[in-house]
Amino acid sequence: MEKIIECNYKKNLDECTCTYEPCSRKGKCCECVLYHRRHNEIPGCFFPKDKEKLYNRSIEFFISVMKSK
Repeated sequence: MEKIIECNYKKNLDECTCTYEPCSRKGKCCECVLYHRRHNEIPGCFFPKDKEKLYNRSIEFFISVMKSK
């Protein structure tokens, strides 16, 4: 039987750096990661604050941002 891991929604929400306000996955990290993985994207919390606000979650953009650091 698969063990279900509970998210600490309140703590996650307090620490969530995503600025996309209509997002229904804020604080629900498991759902967020799954959603972005299905779309070949990286969740916003992996990006620096100034780049996260651009809402470009593509893997290519993430790589370019990390290379420029």
